[in-house]
Amino acid sequence: MARTMYPSSEDLIHEKLVKRNPNCLQSWWSYLISKSHSPFNERLAIYERALKAHPDSYMLWEAYLGERLDLVKDLDFTYPQYETLNDAFERSLVTMHQMPTIWLMYLENLTAQKLITRTHETFDRAFSALHVTQHGRIWEVCLEYDPVSHAEDFVEILLKYGRWKEAAENLATVLSGEFQSRKGKSVYSLWMDLLDVLVHHADEVSGLDVDGIIRKGIGKFMYEVSVFWTSLADYYMRKDMVEKARDVYEEGMVKVVTMRDFNVIFDVYSRFDVAKRMELDDDEEEEELMKRRPVLANSVLLRQNPHNVEQWHHRVKLFEGDAEKQILTYTEAVSTVDPMKAVGESPHTLFVALAKLYESHNELVDARAVLEKAVQVNYKDVDHMACVWCEWAEMEVRHENFKGALEMMRSATAAPWPEAPWIEPEQVHMELYKSLRLWSFYVDLEKSVGTLEATRDAYERILELRIATPLIILNYGKLLEENDYFEEAFKVYERGVNMFKYPQVKDIWVTYLTRFVEIYGKTKVERARELFDNVVLSDETKRAMEIYKEAMRKVADEKKLEMYEMYIVRAAELFGVKETREIFKEAVESSGVSEDDVTMMCIMFAEMERSVGEIDRARGIYRYASQFEDSQVVWEKWHELETEHSNEDTYRDMLSVKQTVSGSGLRPVKKSRSGSPFETLPTSPVKKMRTM
Repeated sequence: MARTMYPSSEDLIHEKLVKRNPNCLQSWWSYLISKSHSPFNERLAIYERALKAHPDSYMLWEAYLGERLDLVKDLDFTYPQYETLNDAFERSLVTMHQMPTIWLMYLENLTAQKLITRTHETFDRAFSALHVTQHGRIWEVCLEYDPVSHAEDFVEILLKYGRWKEAAENLATVLSGEFQSRKGKSVYSLWMDLLDVLVHHADEVSGLDVDGIIRKGIGKFMYEVSVFWTSLADYYMRKDMVEKARDVYEEGMVKVVTMRDFNVIFDVYSRFDVAKRMELDDDEEEEELMKRRPVLANSVLLRQNPHNVEQWHHRVKLFEGDAEKQILTYTEAVSTVDPMKAVGESPHTLFVALAKLYESHNELVDARAVLEKAVQVNYKDVDHMACVWCEWAEMEVRHENFKGALEMMRSATAAPWPEAPWIEPEQVHMELYKSLRLWSFYVDLEKSVGTLEATRDAYERILELRIATPLIILNYGKLLEENDYFEEAFKVYERGVNMFKYPQVKDIWVTYLTRFVEIYGKTKVERARELFDNVVLSDETKRAMEIYKEAMRKVADEKKLEMYEMYIVRAAELFGVKETREIFKEAVESSGVSEDDVTMMCIMFAEMERSVGEIDRARGIYRYASQFEDSQVVWEKWHELETEHSNEDTYRDMLSVKQTVSGSGLRPVKKSRSGSPFETLPTSPVKKMRTM
């Protein structure tokens, strides 16, 4: 065995002393000093024996833990020696829990190991175990390690002991960054706590930049900022800086973006103002503040959405009687509002209203300049652009500049140059020449102050662009009639009835027929009859047929036979008997018609073909109908047909079919619902009819 394993003579002396009196701390300490140059493993056993005898010895624990810390200082945190060290600290705290130095050593050790959760829990245990007078030493380490997580606790302690300035300073520092309360408080709630300290202890927090702190809070929130502004004003009032407080109220009212914040600031400001005016016995200033309220409130709404056209118009009304302010407001509006983002009214109304305002003060040059700028704006809708041109022309007419108004409208209705460098392809300027509003105004203007030829050219251009309405057609026809161009008026009516469908075309037809009869009377009867025939066969008739078709899809099955009979009769009246074949075919093939009704429909179908001399068609339909049950009526009708129109071969065919269906004992087949009923026969009568 190695020599180092045997105790030395000096060790034996110390061993006798500690065994003789283990409760003597000095003996253990002398023993450890004598082994100061020995490896830690040799001293470890002595430390453990000494601490077992003296577990409440601060000197032993501090030395022991200090040596363990030195032992691991060069090791990586993943080594197991760190866990042994942490266990030693935990054992020490059983008796050393009131010793801040032990806690600090343990906390610094955990911090170095980056055991976040365990470190937070140990900080909490330290605060709970130590007397409050010793918390300061722990707080220094705590805030250095994690200044945010425990800031609330620290601030609460500062507030409890009335250290207002330090509390405000620490809370402001924490709130200047990203912060999440460990106690579930919102950031806004913590700001309210800070405002309470700053305002109600204004003298105690002197030296802090209160104005800057509160304004930083205002910058963090868009809504619910009224309390910040009123608190800042209250702070200055407590510092006897009345004018500065008034400036803060004024600034707050022109910067908030919600009516709620505005109302809060205005109400507080008005009470403040009333109190100060009562001291000065001055009521005029109070009335002045109330007069300003509508304008200030309107400013808030415009800050919410500067593209709200309706609010700009309302703002102008607030300055009624002050033309200069109205002009300045409209000028600001037209330079602020983006036509593509405008809400409420159309943005062109701002230009028009500004031009009319200049016009009302006989400033026509400025009015024309405004409208000239307005027609260059790219609006969301081409109708807005057309309205500006019409308003401009109306202004010129009001001042009897008829020639200028006509030239302006001719220019506006002209098709744009494809190479125009100032017009983007997507701009409304490219579609302006197709604006019905613009053309309607133009033709009215030409009729009033222009020539007949120019008016006719304008109407013709409308028809070429295919933007005419029934009213345009009627007005054009009336214009021609008033100037005795009757045939040309009728040609316009003809173009109108070809352009529109029912019911839009109804008024054109009524006017056309009425005027034709009034003008020509009985001199052109054949032409009048032809016109009336065209009306009967017009879209109204087609619409009636569409209604019948829709009815066939909607009526109950038991009513379909009756409805088909009405449909066929009406179609025969309008289009002739032969045109009902498709309706018969649809009825026979319809899945909603009962078998008995199909038999009756086949008989009607065959009789129709027989009436127009189509005997083979009728014979094919009877052949198909004979396949159904209860077909006795079919055989009687078929026999009647063959008796009157058959030859020996066709009569023999009928007998052959009858023998096949009934004489041979075969049951008649029921109507197939899966496809065309005519496909059940070797030769479909419908297909046969199509080939004839």
